[in-house]
Amino acid sequence: MNNWNRRDFLKTAGAGMGIAIGSGMLFSQFVSGCNPKEADAPAGGLVFGLAEEDVKKLLEVALGKGGEFAELYFEHTITNSVTMAEDIIKESSERIELGVGVRVIKGQQQGYGYTNDINFDSIKSAALTAAAIANSNSNKNIANLERKALKRHIYDLNRPLYEMKLNPKIDLIKEAYIAAQNFDSRIQKVTAAMSDSLEKITIANSNGLLISDVRPQTRLFVQVTAVDEKTGVTTSAFASEGGRMGADVYSRVKTPTDIGKEAANEAIILLSAKPAPAGEMPVVLDKEQSGVMIHESVGHPLEADANWKGQSNMSGRMGEMVAAPIVTIYDDATIPNLRGSLNIDDEGTETKKVMLIENGRLTAYMNDLLAAKIMKTEPNGHGRRESYQFMPIPRMNNTILAKGDSDPEEIIKSVKKGFYAVSYQGGMVENTGTFTFSVNLGYMIEDGKLTYPLKNATLIGSNLKIMQDVDMIGNDTGFFLGTCGKEGQSVPVTCGTPTLRISKMTVGGN
Repeated sequence: MNNWNRRDFLKTAGAGMGIAIGSGMLFSQFVSGCNPKEADAPAGGLVFGLAEEDVKKLLEVALGKGGEFAELYFEHTITNSVTMAEDIIKESSERIELGVGVRVIKGQQQGYGYTNDINFDSIKSAALTAAAIANSNSNKNIANLERKALKRHIYDLNRPLYEMKLNPKIDLIKEAYIAAQNFDSRIQKVTAAMSDSLEKITIANSNGLLISDVRPQTRLFVQVTAVDEKTGVTTSAFASEGGRMGADVYSRVKTPTDIGKEAANEAIILLSAKPAPAGEMPVVLDKEQSGVMIHESVGHPLEADANWKGQSNMSGRMGEMVAAPIVTIYDDATIPNLRGSLNIDDEGTETKKVMLIENGRLTAYMNDLLAAKIMKTEPNGHGRRESYQFMPIPRMNNTILAKGDSDPEEIIKSVKKGFYAVSYQGGMVENTGTFTFSVNLGYMIEDGKLTYPLKNATLIGSNLKIMQDVDMIGNDTGFFLGTCGKEGQSVPVTCGTPTLRISKMTVGGN
């Protein structure tokens, strides 16, 4: 499998899969039900307008050809977006996704069908498509559906942003736009965009599970271009903030002004940046965006599908030391309001904090129902999908390298000559764990001090090697928002890391 060979953490596009059946139609009985109270118990004994008995019959159809497990995934998502560029509102849009996906598991194989027409006959056709993975008569009994309440609510639904009028949203975007534009006369182009969504899902399966969740999401993004007319140098940078909360995220964490200034400041610094040197040297990773390296080079190889297939360099290494003893990495979807946080995953499994590497030792993989079955373990809340059109696969949520006990300033002071990585443009990771990351902004460290800014640097290495070469970890932590792509699907995630030092690493430059 080459599905995690090349990745772009900031990717936003995903391709559909499965078989589309029928045409879309909105039903007031469940569209109007997108509120927090209905997350725990669908009202009136209905599941997206269908009687529970009909849902059970559809599961029976899905297992009719001898499948071992069947699942229905209902979704209704409203997404709004507004973009400002060239001093005007360029775009304002609303997108509605509505449909149901049907999955059947037989052994290690999965069948999938979906429809955007939520009625019994259309879903039955999708179920028959999914059932084709099996080819024998069914002897599987469907358990009675039991409504299951969420055990916790880790995102704030009291003031969902989708309820905010358009003008207040535009005010937030304008604030970020103006802050970036007015930061410096060399800022030539600014784009500010804001998106928000409210997703309602209900999951029913042949084991009798019936559970619902309502998930908010928002993000404010600023992209800037700076030009030095004297030298002709052009640079670009971005900044963003958001999560599973309402508009208060833009006052509690970073204000729109903060976001705009952050993007503009990086672009201006890059105008005077020098080409990065090449060679092996100590590397200090800044908090926040450096979490991308952990996400890509360590997180993806620990997703269970690559491991049960033997296609990750972490395969078969459970219990082994794979990192320095000071390194602990975990994935935690229960942190309130983060972009990758979930009450339940997209298979209905309750999420939890999963220790992946503890004191350097590999302790767990991130798995979904199928991977857990194959690897003879319990699912741990990492079955995720982009929408009802996709099968769930093992995915990260919020992947974090635990903070240490070193002061960040002391980490920098400990380096005689080295490289300090701040922000990133993208990267590539091979199945072997070998990676190359492009650094947008870095600094030269000389005699324990940050000196001049650097550009056009690459960080080259392997996941196991850098984890073993981590020798100082800061007592700070920063989070970075992203959209993770895998197998044509995109899902919101967060990565987190403190400041950390890698004793030696290859830096590519001019």
